[in-house]
Amino acid sequence: MSRAGDGRTHHADDGSGALRRIAPPARRFLARRRAVLARLAVWSLAEAVQAFLVGYGVAHSVDQGFLAGDTRKGLSWLAVALVAVLLGAPVIRGVFAELAGLTEPLRDGLVRRAVDRSMAQALDAPGGTDRAAVSRLTNQVEIARDSFAGLVLTLRSFVFTAAGALIGLFSLHPALVVVVLPPLLGGLALFLATLRPMAAAQRRALAADEALGDHAARARAALRDLTACGTGPETARHGADLVAGAAAASRVLAGWAAVRTAALGVAGHLPVLTLLAAVPWLRGRGVTAGALLGAFTYLVQSLLPAVHTLMTALGAAGARLLVVLDRIVGPAPSPTITHGTRPKPPPPAGQPVTPLSVPEVGSTADVGPPAVSPAPAPAIGGRGSSPAVADLPRPAPTRRTRLPARGRPTAAVELRSVTLSYGVRAEPVLDSLDLCVAAGEHLAVVGPSGIGKSTLTRLVAGTLAPSGGEIRVAGRSVTGCAVADLTALRVLVPQEAYVFSGTVGDNLAYLRPDATGADLDATVRALGLRSLVARLGGLDGPVRPGELSPAERQLIALARAYLSPAPLLLLDEATCHLDPAAEAQAEEALARRPGTLLVVAHRLSSAVRADRVLVLDGVQAVCGKHEEVLARSSLYRDLTGHWNDGSHREA
Repeated sequence: MSRAGDGRTHHADDGSGALRRIAPPARRFLARRRAVLARLAVWSLAEAVQAFLVGYGVAHSVDQGFLAGDTRKGLSWLAVALVAVLLGAPVIRGVFAELAGLTEPLRDGLVRRAVDRSMAQALDAPGGTDRAAVSRLTNQVEIARDSFAGLVLTLRSFVFTAAGALIGLFSLHPALVVVVLPPLLGGLALFLATLRPMAAAQRRALAADEALGDHAARARAALRDLTACGTGPETARHGADLVAGAAAASRVLAGWAAVRTAALGVAGHLPVLTLLAAVPWLRGRGVTAGALLGAFTYLVQSLLPAVHTLMTALGAAGARLLVVLDRIVGPAPSPTITHGTRPKPPPPAGQPVTPLSVPEVGSTADVGPPAVSPAPAPAIGGRGSSPAVADLPRPAPTRRTRLPARGRPTAAVELRSVTLSYGVRAEPVLDSLDLCVAAGEHLAVVGPSGIGKSTLTRLVAGTLAPSGGEIRVAGRSVTGCAVADLTALRVLVPQEAYVFSGTVGDNLAYLRPDATGADLDATVRALGLRSLVARLGGLDGPVRPGELSPAERQLIALARAYLSPAPLLLLDEATCHLDPAAEAQAEEALARRPGTLLVVAHRLSSAVRADRVLVLDGVQAVCGKHEEVLARSSLYRDLTGHWNDGSHREA
């Protein structure tokens, strides 16, 4: 493939380099199994004798039996040929019994090698995942095992069967070998000429398959971020490019397969045609009718089937085996560098990572890729940036949205007759909703599960387009707004908090790269993160997402949002894993922060702390102060009783 994306640098694309790398361990593997190879040779020698007897018996049954008028002798020679055919069954059984002594140790060794490589890469890059390791442990190991077994069977069969058949032809008459051998060798030569380009095409096809599988896995894991960042179309285009590349690699592979088929036709059919055409010439040199019939028997029953099987196995199984062994046993993959950029770090374990320029943004889920890759972010408070995030694109520093100097103040959030339905005939989740949130206000949104609270935050964040109506943030319509502009206006913190592998400082300052050490320390104090930061080793301590509890991830995400310059914070049950005290401290700190706060409430205390409460009941939205909504909304009174009963309280 011409695109970078398979994450590998391939050497000697014509296959010779791979063969040189594979040959030494292959020789060592076979040298340790000389006894198995010797037993296979004994069984194969019996197969050669069988191939010799079949044609020899047919030829003598004609010349010394039926044409000589001795039917009994003719039937006796046919019986010899029949016994030779029947003896093929125990021979094949013995071959397969010995074959397991080669294939199973190979499979076990490849699995150990794949696991060792994956573990070594995990130790070199903590928190990283090698998605291609899954393919190596399952699909590619089984390809290698099956291809090796088929290759051993066919190579062994061809060598001994061809030897028996050629000796039989020579014993009948040397002229038969002169007629049959040239077209056979010509077809084999044409076939061997396709092996290297076939191996290269197979390698590119495997690389394209791995790249496409890795892209699909990353995109599937990062669906929330793709939606939040608005980079779904870009990711889809990248996926389409990978599909096109995989299709092109498959077409090249199919082209060489066609050449291989032509070679198979030359080697598999031309000897028979040549023998038929040479019958008058052979008869003139004393070749008997029985010898001609025996020669055809050798060709049709033994030699040509062995050639056909050999060419099929070498062309398909042999190329696959070479490529797969090189990918498992060969040198470890190295990142591909294109367009002058540095290689990206491996994705954090368990975290969604999108391809191309979608960053690992943690829980904010609203950072879009810049139009061009920015320069590396400055150090946080004089600290060096962690390598794990040094290459991640960061949002540029932005200024807070200011109120106009004169005239009516611009609302922080304004919804005008907003309606949202997930289908033409579906009941609307939100129906003609009007809402105005003043700059600096703290609004809590409450309602039963599934009523549309998260939908409301997504609409305000601009990650979901309404079916009707208009949504404005800081006076700007969010529908169709560029991702970079949305990033400057708001931060959306979802319930499932994402953090990335890096330092604590990297995670906190991701949305504000110019934050100083004092800014970070103030954020840690305000959000109550001192004990967590101390346990992780300070602001320069490493963050391993898989080792953090859901509550700890939420605290880091909330601190990141607190430090963001965006004037609007949207919390979609972003404190659900915190205990009540930690939740209160976090919400109070976020409310003191300059800007507007919209919270999907998880507890009654969140609603009480807010300046106003918006109740969504599916029929009529009610908005006002806590006491006012208690008087006006029976649903809110029910929810208040539900919370006070403690059934909504965290364990």
